[in-house]
Amino acid sequence: MLRSFLPAIALLVCLPLSAFAHKVWLLPSQTVLSGAEPLVTVDAAVSNDLFYFNHFPLRLDNLVVTAPDGSTVEAENQATLRYRSVFDVPLKKEGTYRIAVNNHGLFGSWEEDGKRRRWRGTPESFAKEVPADAKNLQVSESIGRVETFVTNGAPTENVFKPTGKGIELVPVTHPNDLYAGEKGTFRFLVDGKPMAGLTVEVIRGGTRYRDTQDDVQVTTNEKGEFTVEWKEPGMYWLETSAQDSNTQISQAQNRRLSYAATVEVLPQ
Repeated sequence: MLRSFLPAIALLVCLPLSAFAHKVWLLPSQTVLSGAEPLVTVDAAVSNDLFYFNHFPLRLDNLVVTAPDGSTVEAENQATLRYRSVFDVPLKKEGTYRIAVNNHGLFGSWEEDGKRRRWRGTPESFAKEVPADAKNLQVSESIGRVETFVTNGAPTENVFKPTGKGIELVPVTHPNDLYAGEKGTFRFLVDGKPMAGLTVEVIRGGTRYRDTQDDVQVTTNEKGEFTVEWKEPGMYWLETSAQDSNTQISQAQNRRLSYAATVEVLPQ
């Protein structure tokens, strides 16, 4: 039965996250470490309650771990369980690592024999699986990024170099240097350029154990920046999404962009 759930999860993580009550996240065991050979374990899930496993595991097909020097790190001990996926990341180099699940997909529909057909897949598989003469074809592109950051030793900046694709976070305040009672500032880029007017939702973990989500919503300014005041320590989830027609896929009429990140706020 689990295998039958996975295509739905792949669809979910590519759609704008604000459209769902479900939350998509990566949760590291800790974010700031030091020592000879530190390691973090990461949980990955789609859940109703933030950071609580009660819905679907997040697929790891498009998992990419980037080391401080820009090289790719192989995640160890990967496993997909009933409600979560899990893996280990060895932090052999000093500096900041980016742990991300990046999804890029197409969603299409067309008329065939008087019925509406639906398809989802990659840009590479589109030509093979969708009829070239499909009637009333409608195609949407989706780019989704779910990520977190961990640091071995002193924080570094190399992993934050933008790719110019979709929504990306560029820190003004390093995400592994956040403390309760202080403020953190971040910048969002869309296709490599600062994006004003994005609504960003910020939620502290532990929603299962309080009556309200206590979410904070802020909007990016003309520099694409937003600032959050961290009132309490804990793990926090940041989410934003957008929709436009700036697709680079010739068959697509529009695209949907989503972004979610987990950051840890430490006590003073």
